[in-house]
Amino acid sequence: MNKRLPAGLCCIALSGLAALAMAAPPMPAEVMAAMRDSGVPTRNFGFYAQPVEKTDANTAAFASMNAEQAFLLASTTKVVTSLAALDLLGPAYPWPLRAYATAPVRDGQLRGDLVIAGGRHPIAADELRRWFVQMHAEGLQGVTGRIVLDDVLLLPPRDPAIASAALAAGTFEPPPPTASGWSDEAKAFNKGTMLLAIEPAPGERARVTLTPQPLGVTVVNDVMMGGPCDAWARWSTAPERGDGPPQLLVRGRWDVNCPKEYVAYVHPLAGMKFMPNVVLPESPRVAAGPAGPSKSALAERLWLETGGTLRGRVSEVSGAPGAQRTSAVTSRWASVFSIPLSQVVREINKTSDNLAACNLLLSLAPASASPGHERQGAKSRVQEWLVSQGLIEGDIHVDLGSGQSREERGKPRAMVQLLRNAWQTEGAQAFVNSLPIAGVDGTLAHRMLSGSATGQAFLKTGTLSDTRALAGYVRSRSGTVYAVTAIVNHPEAARARSVLDAFIAWVAKNG
Repeated sequence: MNKRLPAGLCCIALSGLAALAMAAPPMPAEVMAAMRDSGVPTRNFGFYAQPVEKTDANTAAFASMNAEQAFLLASTTKVVTSLAALDLLGPAYPWPLRAYATAPVRDGQLRGDLVIAGGRHPIAADELRRWFVQMHAEGLQGVTGRIVLDDVLLLPPRDPAIASAALAAGTFEPPPPTASGWSDEAKAFNKGTMLLAIEPAPGERARVTLTPQPLGVTVVNDVMMGGPCDAWARWSTAPERGDGPPQLLVRGRWDVNCPKEYVAYVHPLAGMKFMPNVVLPESPRVAAGPAGPSKSALAERLWLETGGTLRGRVSEVSGAPGAQRTSAVTSRWASVFSIPLSQVVREINKTSDNLAACNLLLSLAPASASPGHERQGAKSRVQEWLVSQGLIEGDIHVDLGSGQSREERGKPRAMVQLLRNAWQTEGAQAFVNSLPIAGVDGTLAHRMLSGSATGQAFLKTGTLSDTRALAGYVRSRSGTVYAVTAIVNHPEAARARSVLDAFIAWVAKNG
């Protein structure tokens, strides 16, 4: 049965060998021109587009460039994690969250703490509100102690103002978490870097912020107001600065509707000093900047708004032995709330939530995996799944599931192959509905605001300091739907983001 984006999907798997046999068509002139203007060599780009509704496994690629080259995937790795989870677990798979009382509940009042055990399961603010309503119906009205968020991954609410701020604070990729904290590889990658932020300003230039602030450095702000949300930075060369101080050249175009965005990690020059009392962050978990209310404040607000009372406060704990505490109070009040996997995937992909994606990968670990070996078990299971999709060794590699690891790489053709395979699966509709829509919502709310791709491209974004990526589906003017992947790996990848947008626009217009 045919369906239309974003309501559903249909397609056929394409074998990698068949794809290799197809003659790659030349890239469109406008995309080639955009690549030249970016200054990034063509060898650093990867593109692949192929129609999904054809039933012929040998359907030729609509566009292809460096399609068999392995690229850093950044957050487009979440495409792989999401598709594997939806296929292996099913979109209706219930993700249970549990809450329990540390003392008896009498006449609706708990004279103790209410512990909400999150574990590996994310929950959006809207779901937490519904769960609080459910708790009240189950007999809990007031808490005289605390509400304890035990490893709760509380995702942003869908209120546009808060969601926009949360996206603005999360457009760059923080270092990846592991079961024991931050990986040494991730700490090393961003250790000692400065964070460059761009935001709208009332004058002719956007506001540029470098954190922490270096001493003796001139920041040359050439980010002009008006145009796409696109900016990049590089250190000046010796001939450019002459005998003057070091210069960080920041260039691009910004619009009044663009959010504050963290566009790059900037590595300092040798011997560079910084403003007093400022320490370079080794591995910031989140960026400073506009954000919604804290997790504790948001949870307290939702509890009170739903009619609950609270004498204590909301506190957060991590790594606490929640399972042991739960077993000790099994005879007391408890509540269970389940979220379908389709909703979890939507929250992950719309907001590009890294920790939730890592936890989603861990959920695929075999039940037999011993403690401390869950991630390896999950990776092996995903690798087996990739083989079942017709991929071969070297096509795609998943490490953390979020795209934050430098080991997470993939070939554009292989990514499109997965997307085409997904077009007929049980989880197809849930996956498409999870993808940001160009110029409409999610991490694409402020991109491709006009043109043929607006509202017609459903794409997961990817951002690392040296990577920009897009992967998903594009519906063209002809009505044909294409699976697409567009990636650039280069130290100045940020200045090539517009090239990827131009490719998506071309597919939407000419496909």
